Amino acid sequence: MIFDNRAQAGRELGRRLGYLRGPDTIVVGLPRGGVPVAAEVARALAAPLDVMFVRKVGVPFQPELAMGAIGEGGFRVVTQDVVRAAQVTDEQFSTVERQERVELERRAARYRADAPKLALQGRTVILVDDGLATGSTARAACEVARVQGAARVVLAVPVAPRDAIEKLGDVADEIVCLEAPHPFGAVGQFYADFSAVSDKEVVALLRHARNPAPR
Repeated sequence: MIFDNRAQAGRELGRRLGYLRGPDTIVVGLPRGGVPVAAEVARALAAPLDVMFVRKVGVPFQPELAMGAIGEGGFRVVTQDVVRAAQVTDEQFSTVERQERVELERRAARYRADAPKLALQGRTVILVDDGLATGSTARAACEVARVQGAARVVLAVPVAPRDAIEKLGDVADEIVCLEAPHPFGAVGQFYADFSAVSDKEVVALLRHARNPAPR
């Protein structure tokens, strides 16, 4: 299946997740690409929308390869087997982590502005992204949600490789994925329009979710 764009993928995902509609459900998008998908899911479930800031910590000489991840509240996870295989020193890891932390805090300040972070304690938290590749960012997000007190963590994506889904079963209570093709290339190949999502678009979606237009 090829999705028209992230909004259409979100509507499809929202229909699949209808059984989770309820007062304790909160939808959390992973910026930037996951937020347009999450906005449609939140709309379908009449649920509040927030964002979760996690950043991949990439190997210095191969940034696309995750050697860990960071999240809000000082959360940090290290993928030790990658660190060992790439022979990354503690100093190198810390340097990349500091750089990613700066970007994480910039986005948090920009996206939330004056709006408070929504509490996850005791909630059913639906974590939404536009797709998974390795699943490292999604893993970090699930772990952050758990640390922040989520009662149930549901990872929901339009598309992901089967092996990534299988590997995340230990951090999510449930994984909902519309398409798990094999072989799997890149997330963008399953979208007709996979244009980059801007900070401005994310801010607008969050603002609209907090203050929906009257019907």
